[in-house]
Amino acid sequence: MRRTTLVFLFSLAIFNAQAQLPDSCKLSIGTNLGGLADYGTEIPFVNLMKTCRTWYTKNSDGTGGFDTQLADSIAVRPDGYPTKMPQNVNGQTTSQIVSTIWANTDGWTPGRHVILFDGVGVLQLSGGADSVALSSANRMTFVPNIGGQNYIELKILSSSAANPVRNIRVLMPGTEFTYATQPFNPIWLNKALVFKSFRFMDWTQTNNWGQKDQWDWDSPSLYNWSDRAKMDNYTWANNKGIPYEMTIKLMNDYDVDGWICVPHRASNQYIDSMATMFHTRLEPQHTLTVEYSNEIWNWMFGQAQWCNKYGGINSGLGWPECIAPLIQNCLDRWTAIYGADLSRIKRAVGIQTGWLDVAQRTAYNVNPASFDVVAPTYYFGLGSTADSTLDAMGATATAADIAYWARQTRNTEEKVWINDVKRTIVDSLQKEMAFYEGGQHLTPTPFGEPPTYENALLAIQRDTALYNLYNEWYDYVRTLQSGNKPLQLMNFSFVSTLSARYGSWGILETMNQDTNLVYAPKYSSTIKNMAKGNCFSVSALETSNIFKIKVFPNPVCTNLFLESSTETIERVQILAMDGKQLMVLDLNKKQGNIDVSGLASGSYILKVMGKNGSNTFKVIKK
Repeated sequence: MRRTTLVFLFSLAIFNAQAQLPDSCKLSIGTNLGGLADYGTEIPFVNLMKTCRTWYTKNSDGTGGFDTQLADSIAVRPDGYPTKMPQNVNGQTTSQIVSTIWANTDGWTPGRHVILFDGVGVLQLSGGADSVALSSANRMTFVPNIGGQNYIELKILSSSAANPVRNIRVLMPGTEFTYATQPFNPIWLNKALVFKSFRFMDWTQTNNWGQKDQWDWDSPSLYNWSDRAKMDNYTWANNKGIPYEMTIKLMNDYDVDGWICVPHRASNQYIDSMATMFHTRLEPQHTLTVEYSNEIWNWMFGQAQWCNKYGGINSGLGWPECIAPLIQNCLDRWTAIYGADLSRIKRAVGIQTGWLDVAQRTAYNVNPASFDVVAPTYYFGLGSTADSTLDAMGATATAADIAYWARQTRNTEEKVWINDVKRTIVDSLQKEMAFYEGGQHLTPTPFGEPPTYENALLAIQRDTALYNLYNEWYDYVRTLQSGNKPLQLMNFSFVSTLSARYGSWGILETMNQDTNLVYAPKYSSTIKNMAKGNCFSVSALETSNIFKIKVFPNPVCTNLFLESSTETIERVQILAMDGKQLMVLDLNKKQGNIDVSGLASGSYILKVMGKNGSNTFKVIKK
């Protein structure tokens, strides 16, 4: 069931540009959500089939090892299911079947799971699954062994060509009859909904989108809307990610804002159709930030290579100027689709924080009228001096040593970089700043190599030293906020396992992490530092120094409470957005309740009047 809430936003027409928020309200912290992977510990959906690995092949007679690597030769339906099983493949003496796997059951829910499927065929389950039972032709149950060392493998042994196996659902305990209407994992929601905004970059597989791997980028072809991720695809743990329909459903059902990334190889038809879907289906009270791809200067990603080559070919410009027209085209098309509703989106230009010249040459070459937000990162990590010193210390290094060198690095590097970005780009262009990613970036050099100080890198992830580092960092970032709008930060990332080689990005290690038993310093500090609900109350956004009003609680359900700290509230009006009066109440006292349960969902104007002034607010009711 959806929550019924009222959200109060100050009317832009009477916005007091000189107002300041208290320190406790300056940071609006959201989070990046992880992409799906069969080995991942962030599991947002109760249908685990959506997180399975893409098909790999096996010889139907059981010979030939784990993967015969013939998946590209298997004929499949538009939803990705094989047209039949087994299949003969040219050049092979043994027919092939397909299989998928979940390489890590850490984060799975204990208990009996249900497998449902349509069509005629036979499935086989193996690996860490006990008590497998076949209850009907299209229904199986099993109890998985929970833990990171266990795996579950699912094979399609046979599938009828006339009525092939399809729509496999692997359902968490207790969700067999609710998964269609309640697709989100309640354990995941319980942790995720601490945040009120999400960035869907990894969720929609932005990095290397549409590629087989990070090197498969060298093609000028563009993708049309029909090529997007679809709801009936057998897995969403692939190179196109989770469908936009699920992004919109999460935002609408749970009253959160979002940040979406447009694929770098999206055609104009794709971009227009994507913008139209969000404009049409996303409820208007949710703010959507729109960005072209992600880190299109980062050479480890295929989109940077592609934009450099084909952006340059199409524009005749060198790098990085050649990426500006790609950004421009994307944001201009969203602008055209939203038209008069442009206030519902924020158009962002992502920039490289650590290379000011590249950041300037990107942002300065996009028409300022085309975007609203300059988006750097707010990472802190270990510089080359820190890494070499810690590398020399090796196994004797401690969490305290990591913390010491992180402080040294951010004073000489990250703070300098961010301050320069704000001064020379954000302030000079008079744009809003929002951080698309950030948090600790405690990784070795070179990235991906096992460091000699591995134990210290892992230890700090559960140490109070990291909690203190985060609090200090948030205190610094807070100094960058100005005016009466909280500064938007998108934490990177939500849930992932610890790794000294590749980074321990998640603020939680698993969705069901008991932070009383397994300390989560990044999560604890982030929750402590984010602006709470009452930060968005009217008291922080007053229009008059004479007539001061509080509206609370915020958010509220059905009854709105008004309180004046100065003079009597004489009258309260609620108007439609076209100015038509819908409700009026003569209060004639300093405080009182207004029952708004009779209002339909939508946007309204709340006007509070006293003898010496009035305040006006935009009211959105779900």
